[in-house]
Amino acid sequence: MKAKAIIWFLVAALGSALIITAQTSEADRILGVWLSENGKAKIKIYKQGNKYYGKIIWLKEPYDENGKPKVDKNNPDPNKRNRPLLGLVILKDFVYDAEDKEWEDGTIYDPESGNTYDAYMWFEDNDYNTLYLRGYVGFSLIGRTSKWTRVE
Repeated sequence: MKAKAIIWFLVAALGSALIITAQTSEADRILGVWLSENGKAKIKIYKQGNKYYGKIIWLKEPYDENGKPKVDKNNPDPNKRNRPLLGLVILKDFVYDAEDKEWEDGTIYDPESGNTYDAYMWFEDNDYNTLYLRGYVGFSLIGRTSKWTRVE
């Protein structure tokens, strides 16, 4: 009787581990380097704890008209307007929802406008090289979808 209980426990533990591993690997498909839809920036998506973030690691035009590195000049916070765009974290706090197969509850910052939007991200048709991002204010129906392409 004890042997059966131990076997059932081991089977349940192994099954749980496989499910968690599958969900983790599915969630981590988003990790990598992505080219923004307009081709102006590459964003590296990385994981900290159970959340996903993205920072600018490349700019097509990294320097302003004076030959200086571009900064976050449109930020609504005057104290942040001198931050370099390279290295700037623009995706924050996304969590993976295995049921909906999307990363949600995050924000995306648009350095061109200085605005931050609620956002979620997803893949379509098992194409893990095209990432869709929807930024919105209030309701996701009122927003804009962007398509990024994996480069690494």
